[in-house]
Amino acid sequence: MDHSLIFFLLAVLIAGVALLITLRLTKKRGTLFDKEAYQVDFLRIENALQQGNDASYAMVVIQGDKLLDKALCQMGVQGRTMGDRLKKIGDAKFSEINKVWNAHKLRNRIAHESDFQPDFKQAKNALATYKQALKDLGAI
Repeated sequence: MDHSLIFFLLAVLIAGVALLITLRLTKKRGTLFDKEAYQVDFLRIENALQQGNDASYAMVVIQGDKLLDKALCQMGVQGRTMGDRLKKIGDAKFSEINKVWNAHKLRNRIAHESDFQPDFKQAKNALATYKQALKDLGAI
C-alpha cells in the first residue's frame, strides 16, 4: 500500500476520534434542574409550615404548587395553566398523579374560595405530594 494513502486514512481516523471526543466533552451534562436551588426553595417552604399558624397552611400549599409549576415550565411542558400542564404530562412522570391533582385542587380552593382555609393535615399532605412530584421529575 502507498504510504500517502496510509497517512491519509490515519489522519481521517485521528480527526474522527478527535471530533467524537470533542462532542462528548462539550455535550451538556447533568440534569435539567438546579437541584440545589429547588431543594433550598422546598426546604424554605417546608420550614414555613407551622402547626398552630393557620396562615402558614395556605401559603405553603400555594408555594409548593408554584414550585412544581416552575419545574413543569422548565421542562417545557406546554399549557396556559398548571392544570393544562398536568393534563399534558399525565401520569407518565408522576408516581401518584391523583395525589398531585388533589394537591393542585386544594391550591385552587385556597385561591378561589375566600372562605376556605386548609387545616394542618391538608397542608402537610399537599406538601408531601409536591415533594414526591418534584422528586419524580428529578428537580429535588
